[in-house]
Amino acid sequence: MTQVLLVDDDQSLNELLSTYLSNEGFSVEQAFDGEQALKKINTSPFDIVILDIMMPVKNGIDTLRDLRRDHQTPVIMLTAKSEDIDRIIGLEMGADDYLPKPCNPRELIARIRAILRRTSAPSLSGDSDESNRPDQPSHKKAATQIRVGKLTLNTARFEAHYDQQPITLTGAEFKLLQVMLSHPGAILSKAQLSLDVLNRPLEAYDRSIDVHVSNLRKKLAGVEITTDIISNIRGQGYLFKHELLTDELSE
Repeated sequence: MTQVLLVDDDQSLNELLSTYLSNEGFSVEQAFDGEQALKKINTSPFDIVILDIMMPVKNGIDTLRDLRRDHQTPVIMLTAKSEDIDRIIGLEMGADDYLPKPCNPRELIARIRAILRRTSAPSLSGDSDESNRPDQPSHKKAATQIRVGKLTLNTARFEAHYDQQPITLTGAEFKLLQVMLSHPGAILSKAQLSLDVLNRPLEAYDRSIDVHVSNLRKKLAGVEITTDIISNIRGQGYLFKHELLTDELSE
């Protein structure tokens, strides 16, 4: 059963969302501030965290910062509709997605399921049968590695390495890199990337893909891959330059 941690100081909203998620087959625990949330995360495994930004004691941004020091648990931020800067900061710090408040419970569940599909969480609604997982390959012996030059992705374990150095990626960043590596030489539009990576249509003024690309560039640069590997093609989208990786082998 999928374990969800719901973190919001609004106890009535917490109860409402908790009831809705439980009825959909999720196992839900609640926390009402960031410190409570971190204590629970450090003692119990969760498949996903739903984290409000505006909270007493420790706000959502500070909580996310502390969480990301030791955990790669997927996180959906809940933000006020008018606070675009909070959404961007949350994404830059490693949130997988965001949802404006007040949120529709059905939309929240759709976002949760989309994230769990791309991070290969154990189940989507309490069912532990792996055969029902959306990302399970139809053949057990299907290829699970993508290799370009010294860059390797293991899609079964959600692990990335460059020249045997591990690259720590969030679920969204891993999926973004996987999609780009799977389309050599293709310019991928933000609309297409939003569907393939976030499993949702691109929204007006939505900068989620831009922020995830920026984060991915920084992490690739951390293992000495040039930031030029991902090009922004003005008005069209992003291009991953596979040849920069393969050229390394011929030098």
